[in-house]
Amino acid sequence: MATAIKMVDPQQDEFLAGLESKAKRANHFFRTMANRPEVLKTFIPFYGAVVGPGSVDRRTKELVYLTCSLTNHCAYCSAAHTASGKKAGISDDEIRAIQNEQDAGFSASERAAIRYARELTRAADAPQSRDELFAHFNNEQIVEITLVAALANFTNRFNNGLMLQPEA
Repeated sequence: MATAIKMVDPQQDEFLAGLESKAKRANHFFRTMANRPEVLKTFIPFYGAVVGPGSVDRRTKELVYLTCSLTNHCAYCSAAHTASGKKAGISDDEIRAIQNEQDAGFSASERAAIRYARELTRAADAPQSRDELFAHFNNEQIVEITLVAALANFTNRFNNGLMLQPEA
């Protein structure tokens, strides 16, 4: 049986307590990352800068995050981004389509982003799909899509490496 990493009690960390009070729920990811409080404090604004408003629409960002998380079999991020993806207009059928690599029902730009995210996740490079992005996105948007995919892969590996599961 694997040993689980200790989660920090919010009563022992003011920053963590503030995060959870805003979210109105416990967060295993934050409680675990709080073992390195300075990292958690810098991660939050970085995460917001990447996934928050930018040059790429929210739906596309969620499709990219979900693609990476489903490809990596990250239960924690898949659950979190299924919920946020639905708020961005992604249906259950579309989530299943990403899981089954049935991308035909998505727009051409969404397909390009999904394929790029999937390839980048599997190989840490995307020579087969990178050029397709340029047909649909400008340089700023391609960097933003790449940042979302990189962030998703970071959080997927953090969660999978430490065996974090979604909150019940």
